[in-house]
Amino acid sequence: MPFHLQHRHLDNDSGFAYRISAMADFFHLAVAWDWELDRDFIALLESQMHAHRLLFYSISHHNTHETARRVQRGDLAFGAFLDRAGDIDDHFTHISRIIRKTPTHFVNPPDAVYHATDKATMHLEFLTKGIEVPFSIIITPYNKRKEVELTLSDLARLGRPFIIKPANTTGGGIGVIVGAESLKDVIESRQHHKNDKYLLQEKIRPEMLNGRKGWFRVFYVYGLVIPCWWDDETHRYFMITREEHEAFGLRPLTTITKKIREVCRLDFFSTEIAVTRDNRFVVVDYVNDVCDMRVQSEHYDGVPDQVVMDICRRLARYLKNAQAEGLLAAANA
Repeated sequence: MPFHLQHRHLDNDSGFAYRISAMADFFHLAVAWDWELDRDFIALLESQMHAHRLLFYSISHHNTHETARRVQRGDLAFGAFLDRAGDIDDHFTHISRIIRKTPTHFVNPPDAVYHATDKATMHLEFLTKGIEVPFSIIITPYNKRKEVELTLSDLARLGRPFIIKPANTTGGGIGVIVGAESLKDVIESRQHHKNDKYLLQEKIRPEMLNGRKGWFRVFYVYGLVIPCWWDDETHRYFMITREEHEAFGLRPLTTITKKIREVCRLDFFSTEIAVTRDNRFVVVDYVNDVCDMRVQSEHYDGVPDQVVMDICRRLARYLKNAQAEGLLAAANA
């Protein structure tokens, strides 16, 4: 049964005064999602929330309008909110804006997401932080400068093939070209997203470690770092054994990911790190704020089930501890 809250006002920067009703329904975590293949992840997360005696609220297409109205009226409140749909659907964006006016903890605050998903910004900040990244050239958006600021010596340093990435168009490799060969490829690519900066990056070639590519996708969730083997061509995941972790000296995967968290300020994200033949740990894809959580038992290229479960458990435990420490403002109004 949902908790009932006392009256509470919140004055925020927008000038909007938010009032929680004395009989408001309270849930410790709300998740907005619209991808059918998220269903297993949502079910596992809800199960972990219940196992920790916490209340879970699902926001999908069937209840977006009702949820928005109830939150605005102040008779529905959340301790925390995870948005997995607002970047692609205006209905969910609207809900996120409404929830921002309430004393709700955001898993991945919107301002931090905006900052972290700009690859050009992350590239420069990673360099400042001492995080190794591929040699890259940042190109001004086409609509700001039609000519490409690129010399033949620049192209030579990139090598062939090289990678072309839009700085802000994210998700599923949208707009990314992994086999670029010429200036013509650059000229054509940057016109697909004319208001976006582009990164031209050298292609990192990983070392082979006992028959596997030294390529890893690493998950971060509230201080927990989970590295997995990952193949950039097949997109297949494998768990890293304790013996492999020690034998291949993979501790930097954790250290680097925690440094990335200091830069991006996200609570839940993934990154890609490759180990080169000269034993350099290079971050090849910077920050993914909406992690693909399809489970491997149902999808060939899904995340190992144990990893998804560990992520769900960590989220629930964090919120349980936050509730006990009085950090979920709405729950203690």
